[in-house]
Amino acid sequence: MISGLSQLVCRAKSNPKVIAIAAADDPVVLSAAKEAAQEGIASFILFGSQGKIEEIINEMDFAENLSIVDCASKSESIQKAVEAVSLKSADILMKGNVKTGELLSVFLKDEYGLRTGRTMNLVTVFETKKYHKLILVTDAGMVIAPDLGQKADSIINSAAVARALEIEKPKVAVLAAIEVVNSKMPATTDAAILSQMARRGQLGAVEVDGPLALDNAISFEAAKHKGISSSVAGDADILIMPDIEAGNIFYKAMAFLSDCQLASAIVGGRVPIILTSRADSASTKLQSIALNVLLSGVM
Repeated sequence: MISGLSQLVCRAKSNPKVIAIAAADDPVVLSAAKEAAQEGIASFILFGSQGKIEEIINEMDFAENLSIVDCASKSESIQKAVEAVSLKSADILMKGNVKTGELLSVFLKDEYGLRTGRTMNLVTVFETKKYHKLILVTDAGMVIAPDLGQKADSIINSAAVARALEIEKPKVAVLAAIEVVNSKMPATTDAAILSQMARRGQLGAVEVDGPLALDNAISFEAAKHKGISSSVAGDADILIMPDIEAGNIFYKAMAFLSDCQLASAIVGGRVPIILTSRADSASTKLQSIALNVLLSGVM
């Protein structure tokens, strides 16, 4: 089992992948790509304006493990990058200087065969000194108000990421504000149904419990104090957020207020998608690329 995010790069070196970057004329993205190429975990196909891309990579002395496909427009760069992963000339798609929605609208077209039928989620892995292992969280940036079926998909998607981290049967906590079922709080009823679905084998090799409040999911002491008897409570590998507000606030609180490391992937399609933010640290960008390389090897 991978116990720290620093291990991701070492593991990814054993099976490097080819990454297609859509609208690659972005210094932040290309800086992350350069570091990943230097670490030997990936090579890159850069789709976009060749002139702009060459200007950026020349300034940063990035010349190895890359090729450039000149595109007349941003939309063409997205189309060709998606085609590259569809045709298996690239293993992973990466977001460049383009909006996430623009990229996904092309990725999800039936003609490319990259849909699985499941909802797509942003899954983030956090490493914090205050928790005894890595913890995965979904969804902080994709699905606004997930219904029961979408939450079931998010469990399946995040479990795939967990298995890339060598967690064979992840423990999943479905979060709500309280730890008992209340018909006036849909998050609690969804959690109870998902727990039963997991017990009947409908969600794959996972152990699911909920509803659990956040403290009960990550603290043995809090769970004991509430009288909760559960193998998931206090030992969760995955936290399923009730909606995008909860997920986004949790993500940003962890990223900006705690001393943590993180890595993210967009999953649910036939290939993973790398999404990096300008606010991400250099280590987060590199770890996110490495996580997606590992994930690509098990999808």
